[in-house]
Amino acid sequence: MLRTLLAAALLALASPAWADFFVVVHASNPQRSLTQKQAVDLFMGRSRAFANGEFALIFDLPRDNPRRTAFYEALTGLSVAQVNSYWSRLMFSGQSVPPQALPDEAAMAGVLRRNPSALGWLSKEPGDPGLRTVLVIREAAAK
Repeated sequence: MLRTLLAAALLALASPAWADFFVVVHASNPQRSLTQKQAVDLFMGRSRAFANGEFALIFDLPRDNPRRTAFYEALTGLSVAQVNSYWSRLMFSGQSVPPQALPDEAAMAGVLRRNPSALGWLSKEPGDPGLRTVLVIREAAAK
């Protein structure tokens, strides 16, 4: 038994661990998919509308959430410090405000279920028929 547990632990450490992030909308949202560039533009405040021109209400997790750090690194390739600095500059200049922060992913799923214009992300594939994934982003394990 100990041997099996040790082998499983070594295998887990040896193989790269991947996590997925799911960019999600309400099931009735006409946006069927997003490219990574479109998602970057939306989550980084460069765009506030879906490809069809409809307003996108964008949600995020709090700045200190570790999954948020991993999400932005996977989405943009920037560190969370770079993302936070970017937002500080935009807010100071009055150009834009960051996505509205929600306390956790359960709150995120709830808002997405209630608002057809909402866009957010989850670290688990939504099983809720009221939600639709428009982009999956892969995250590599710590380098």
